[in-house]
Amino acid sequence: MSYGQQGGPQSQWDPWKPQSQQPWSSGGGQSPDWAALAEASEARNKRRRVLLIGGGALATVAVGTAVAVAVVSAGGDNKGNPASLPSADIPSQTASAPSFAPTSAPPPLDPKDFIASAKKDKAPLSPATLFPGTQLTMGETVYKKGPTADTRNCGSAAGGTLPKILTGNDCTRLIRVTYVKDGIAVTVGVAVFDTEAQATKAKGQTTKKSFVKSLSGGGVKPFCEAGVCRTTSNSYGRYAYFTNAGFTNGKDVTPKDTAVFKTGDDLAQFTFNQIRRRGEAQASAAADE
Repeated sequence: MSYGQQGGPQSQWDPWKPQSQQPWSSGGGQSPDWAALAEASEARNKRRRVLLIGGGALATVAVGTAVAVAVVSAGGDNKGNPASLPSADIPSQTASAPSFAPTSAPPPLDPKDFIASAKKDKAPLSPATLFPGTQLTMGETVYKKGPTADTRNCGSAAGGTLPKILTGNDCTRLIRVTYVKDGIAVTVGVAVFDTEAQATKAKGQTTKKSFVKSLSGGGVKPFCEAGVCRTTSNSYGRYAYFTNAGFTNGKDVTPKDTAVFKTGDDLAQFTFNQIRRRGEAQASAAADE
């Protein structure tokens, strides 16, 4: 027994079941049930929309969760406000650097200032402080130290035109010392004034006829008491210093006697050095106070 479209039991078509019987047959010439097809299509579309809406909601939840995790991670340990960054004081562009008072090292003290006047030149002064020891070495030459003298009457230890010059410029003291080597002797005289101006003026007034008296004794024979000797004069600070050099045998000095000239120059240089050291020592002591 066969069943066709008009006979026998009819199977129901379910659009969601692929194997269910279609509401129409390829045979028999009957047309499809268009209403049933439209209903099935509408059911399929409605189901698809539901699925799409559900999937979108899940995606939104997933994105929201990711953002929340990112915000919490950015906050670190700041549990009170996970989304905020640590605060810090940032200086404004108009802020200025701290200012400090300008400082500079004081200028070094000038040693000459301490020997320019009696008011500042307070270091001990004597033949022993100016000319210490028993001999003097200049380069490779050694001079033996002879007698010394110290007087407040400057004119009494000078000769020629020098006594008047010293007295006229208020010389307060004249210190002398003699050195000798190989028959040549030189006496150095250091005249002391109250001011540098007085010493400079006295030196400027000296001539070839101005000299300190030679100082002999203590094994040094008399020299330069007559005849020709070589003399010099200079000043530094409140001191004017003079040399008188010659032969201990009384021989006159000539321009060819270079050893006499060297002896006088060595002692003049040493005297200048000693006066300058007085200033340096006092300047150093004042700087340390």
